[in-house]
Amino acid sequence: MTSDADFIRGLPKAELHLHIEGSLEPEQMFEFARRNRITLPFASVEAVRAAYAFSNLQDFLDIYYQGAGVLMTEQDFHDLAMAYFRRVAGDGARHVELFFDPQTHTDRGLPFSVAADGLLSGMAEAARTLGVTSKLILCFLRHLDEDAAFVTLRAAAPYLDRIAAVGLDSSEIGHPPSKFAKIYAAARDRGLKLVAHAGEEGPPAYVWEALDVLRVDRIDHGNRALEDPALVRRLAAEGMTLTVCPLSNLKLCVVDDLTLHPLKAMLQLGLHATINSDDPAYFGGYLAQNWVSTAGALGLTREDLATLARNSFTGSFLTPQEIAPHLAAIEAYVAA
Repeated sequence: MTSDADFIRGLPKAELHLHIEGSLEPEQMFEFARRNRITLPFASVEAVRAAYAFSNLQDFLDIYYQGAGVLMTEQDFHDLAMAYFRRVAGDGARHVELFFDPQTHTDRGLPFSVAADGLLSGMAEAARTLGVTSKLILCFLRHLDEDAAFVTLRAAAPYLDRIAAVGLDSSEIGHPPSKFAKIYAAARDRGLKLVAHAGEEGPPAYVWEALDVLRVDRIDHGNRALEDPALVRRLAAEGMTLTVCPLSNLKLCVVDDLTLHPLKAMLQLGLHATINSDDPAYFGGYLAQNWVSTAGALGLTREDLATLARNSFTGSFLTPQEIAPHLAAIEAYVAA
């Protein structure tokens, strides 16, 4: 019998919560800095890794935005994407829905097209050479105002046929989903799918707002929803997918120990949970490592793992016709 780690790596799966800028490894940070003649405030790769000690979300965001400053050209974004895709293909991923933060780059003076074209070319290469399909999700930065989000949506207009959804990330506390009601309505009118980070550090009320005000198709994180039984019942009844990120939660002190993570409880409560890596270069593990570490900490069974794999595809923005062969591949893999 294969080990659980081998079983997990071979299990067909999708990743639905991945910030591509958060896959920037320290080695790549230095490579891009040299390429673009940027001076980093770190003396070495080791110094960068030593800085990855976070006590909360804001600690992480401060260094995340600093790191993203080395991304200057389409080739940088292409190379960043391909480095991630090569790793995730080895983790058994067949499909990815990746976030990018255009405002992080346009606020530095880069045209919207630099990140978008670079990422889209990397996505196309990954599909062609690795067999990993992907969709692109444009995230608005919630610490900025809604007017800035509208500027970004207008800049994205030539790309909306290649962008699957909009999302909402960055500092959660003090920036409720309702702050972005108008931009989400505008995105919905343009035919885009809608997701939002809610209930990571923010209260259950933020999850309610994401559902009722933004009318999202998927909740990113959602951990704190478990504090509200009525909310749990609603999420279960609606089959709302939660894109859960266990190692991120541990690294950002959302949970004190992985054995205390709510993922297994989510499954037991009938919630449509998935496992994802969030910002893997910063949080200590890509997709399979999140699965392996969480399975070990929570005692997940192979049926639990198969359920999580199915959820990752049925919670995706693929069509039912595109999802069907992935589900069949999971059943064949588990049976074998």
